[in-house]
Amino acid sequence: MEYEIRNRPSFAAVEIDLNQSETIMAEAGAMVSHEDGIAIETNRGGGGLMKNLKRSVLGGESFFRNTFTAESPGSVTLAPPLPGDITQYDLDGTLFVQSGSYLAATPEIDVDTKFGGGRSFFGGEGLFLLELTGTGPVFMSSYGAVEERGLAAGERFVVDTGHIVAFEGGVNWDVTRVGGLKSTLFSGEGLVAEFQGPGRVWLQTRSQDAFLSWLIPQLPSTNNSN
Repeated sequence: MEYEIRNRPSFAAVEIDLNQSETIMAEAGAMVSHEDGIAIETNRGGGGLMKNLKRSVLGGESFFRNTFTAESPGSVTLAPPLPGDITQYDLDGTLFVQSGSYLAATPEIDVDTKFGGGRSFFGGEGLFLLELTGTGPVFMSSYGAVEERGLAAGERFVVDTGHIVAFEGGVNWDVTRVGGLKSTLFSGEGLVAEFQGPGRVWLQTRSQDAFLSWLIPQLPSTNNSN
């Protein structure tokens, strides 16, 4: 499966070339365009009703996914909703992806939700991560540029929870405070994720939560009491 990521890193889109009978599954709303000969089917994805409902409600992803199948060779172009980059990963095992960063994968990849316990709850990132398992290409998106960091065995790396895109299943991780209580409340950093290798971690250079924290106070008031 050939692909080309264009307009990176600010407004990336990926064009995927499909040979006859090849298939790619993408999040609803991700399609930009496709060539003639590409058939589209909207479904719940694999795993049954309850599994997909859990992925939607708890994992923050759309309930439905679009399946693009090449009835004759052609391409489909996909893009995420937020301005940023796209990266491709050849999965062979397990990958954990933050909500909103999953873009597309081949049908051989199983997408489920994974309970992160109190770690992710107190990290402000939701109780569940998306757990991708199987073998095949995966496309992930970021808000801002995406960066990959490889960790050696035992190497530690700290990332603000709002900047995490994904990490490999073999990476150990935990969520902790920045310094003491005062730093957590007033430093603007809150909680961070501590990763320990071996494995790879992907992060984004912008945080949606940080942007909303800046944007919301700038919005005009809707108070019509006068």
